[in-house]
Amino acid sequence: MEDVTDVVFRRIARGFGADACFTEFVNVEGLLRGCKNAKRKMLLDDEDRSEACPTAIQIYGSNPERLAEAARVAEESEPAWIDVNCGCWVPKIAGRGAGAGWLRDPDAMVAMAKLVVSSASCLVTVKTRIGLDETQRPIVDLARRLEDAGVAALTIHCRTAKMGHSGSADWSWAARAREVVSIPVIVNGDVDSADAAARAFDSTRCAAVMVGRRAIEHPWIFREIRGHHAPPTFEERIALCRDHLRANVAQRGELHGVRVTRRHLSGYLRGMPGAAELRRTLLFCDSLVGCLEILDRAEASLLARPELVA
Repeated sequence: MEDVTDVVFRRIARGFGADACFTEFVNVEGLLRGCKNAKRKMLLDDEDRSEACPTAIQIYGSNPERLAEAARVAEESEPAWIDVNCGCWVPKIAGRGAGAGWLRDPDAMVAMAKLVVSSASCLVTVKTRIGLDETQRPIVDLARRLEDAGVAALTIHCRTAKMGHSGSADWSWAARAREVVSIPVIVNGDVDSADAAARAFDSTRCAAVMVGRRAIEHPWIFREIRGHHAPPTFEERIALCRDHLRANVAQRGELHGVRVTRRHLSGYLRGMPGAAELRRTLLFCDSLVGCLEILDRAEASLLARPELVA
């Protein structure tokens, strides 16, 4: 969720009913160097520290000592807990030993987790995958060992690192891991609808489900999981486009704020009449005023056709 789960998007997810949030993952080397981007990722507001929907700072790296040091620095931002990412499959991350690269050596991963837990004064959790590939799926034994290392909860993306986002997540691995530990296990992967969330809960009996990619384009999924099954109206979709654009521009400046919002807009507008053309028009507009004018025209056109918004 790089460049996605920033303070603005977390606010949106929280507004639709998310119970907890994670920051973008923070590179420990950038964090320890005082990198501006790492500091931005760790920016927490008062809502992030609320009991109703707390936020964890997620860190990643390949060096145990640096991860432990970074956890102590991250604590200064007062997160609800620290999450160590051991699940990112992207080659430039995993190939350097960070993220899912830890799955190449489960012993080293457990030792790293124990060091981070002993170094931090707040709770430490881990997010990982079921294994490196189809020949190595150590998640059940690994879950038990991570609990023994002091990890407070475990999120399992139920694919291997080699799969990336291809194929289907096999939630049965989360169920098997849950059976051997007493810490909360969170199931992740293919939780893309209220129905999928219900099936994930029912089949795994895990403590929670984590929604990732689906929320990027459809943050209404959180309220849908909570039982609000009516799809967002066209007016709601356009209103969220406006709100997200304004908030990102206020947070990041006009040019970057508009551009980082684009990855969300195509999903927000999905299903609307003329959505494809509207997305293309927004794609080539770099100003907030221009984007808002495009959305205003689209809304006026829809409202002129009451049969579409009834």
